[in-house]
Amino acid sequence: GSGKTTLINLLNRFYDVESGEILIDGVNIKKISKRSLRNSIGLVTQEPILFNDTVINNISLGKEKHNLEEIISAAKTSNAHNFIIKLKEKYNTNIGDGGGKLSGGQKQRISIARAVLKEPQILLMDEATSSLDSVSEKMVQDAIEKLSKNRTTIIVAHRLNTIQKADLIVVMENGRIIQSGSHKMLISIKGKYKQLVEMQTFQK
Repeated sequence: GSGKTTLINLLNRFYDVESGEILIDGVNIKKISKRSLRNSIGLVTQEPILFNDTVINNISLGKEKHNLEEIISAAKTSNAHNFIIKLKEKYNTNIGDGGGKLSGGQKQRISIARAVLKEPQILLMDEATSSLDSVSEKMVQDAIEKLSKNRTTIIVAHRLNTIQKADLIVVMENGRIIQSGSHKMLISIKGKYKQLVEMQTFQK
């Protein structure tokens, strides 16, 4: 309830800010068409958005021009290829309504493969690992790391091991930024971030 998902929605212009402004490379996003803005953004949500269709059609959704080689390459980057080729009809397998024939980790990796295929300039990850078991989380985290190279990536996460390598960590509470800095810097000072890290370490 601190406003993290609201921030993701604002960046996508699902709705606009009422005051202030959001800038990308110094340009107010209200001056960018929604189509152009969203074509530049890859979004991976906590609950993967999948359809009652084949693997190949789910990965290629929103990408007008593509070929099988590109889709396979995207699936390999997202750590999805190995489980896809074990499916009955491989990439032509129907995954069911909402991807119901797949596990949570498999669904999320299909969702990440879609973002990889899009080759976005900006990647937004909204709690992409929060509903996964530890094994699936590790595979999805590896995929996120590969996908994050050479592009701006914003990761929303409660599980702080997901973001420890980030250049900048922003801590939000009640709609406000209360801390920001690198993992090392935030750990070195007493504050909310250090408290959260210690709580999660203790829980393990």
